[in-house]
Amino acid sequence: MEQPRILVVDDEKDLCQLLKTALHKEGLTRVETAGSVQEGWDKFLEFSPNLAILDIMLPDGEGYDLCKRIREVSRIPILFLSAKDDEVDKILGLAIGGDDYITKPFSPKEVAYRVKAQLRRAGLYAMDSDQSAKQKSDITIGPFSMNAEETEIIKDGVVLELTAKEVGLMACFMRNPSRILSKESLFEMVWGEDYYGADNTLMVHVRRLREKIEESPSNPKYITNVKGLGYRFQGK
Repeated sequence: MEQPRILVVDDEKDLCQLLKTALHKEGLTRVETAGSVQEGWDKFLEFSPNLAILDIMLPDGEGYDLCKRIREVSRIPILFLSAKDDEVDKILGLAIGGDDYITKPFSPKEVAYRVKAQLRRAGLYAMDSDQSAKQKSDITIGPFSMNAEETEIIKDGVVLELTAKEVGLMACFMRNPSRILSKESLFEMVWGEDYYGADNTLMVHVRRLREKIEESPSNPKYITNVKGLGYRFQGK
């Protein structure tokens, strides 16, 4: 599969570089950047990206304007970046053709996860063979072990009675030990849907999972909250 092309339009050069680095780490290396609506449009015509990440506030206009121009000729996935977190701004961004809306500040890795999710939905991204093999290997962390098919979680030699979503959450945690996983990326990986309005759903499932794996669910040892960022799993 051809490497997807990604266009990032934001006038903050440091932020563009952070996103570019995060995308490169996820294997997405064909990334171009622009700092204005006009430069973004010129790069779009020249680069023919498969996905665009647009900041809302740009020196010569708004990302909404660029989105409208792109939508006249293309249906590529478009993600908005904005310091505005009002619901009306999110609705506007999605209404004019955006596929996702991410508020600042954000984790560059989270943006990379969202980019991959959009590319997968568009049929433009798949794990390579090395990643796939790694993803399907057995894994053991502390008292927990998981089979390659990610259908069975064992703690201290006993198979845990978990629901499919709870197994999915544990698989995400065990594949990413000690890493902070945002609520958005967890929900998209396990449910395969956008996170909007799903905060309570995720919290309920994490709480039920803790009740099954923690000695003291109200004082968790394995799945801990990282305030404002998400959850972290540690098997020891």
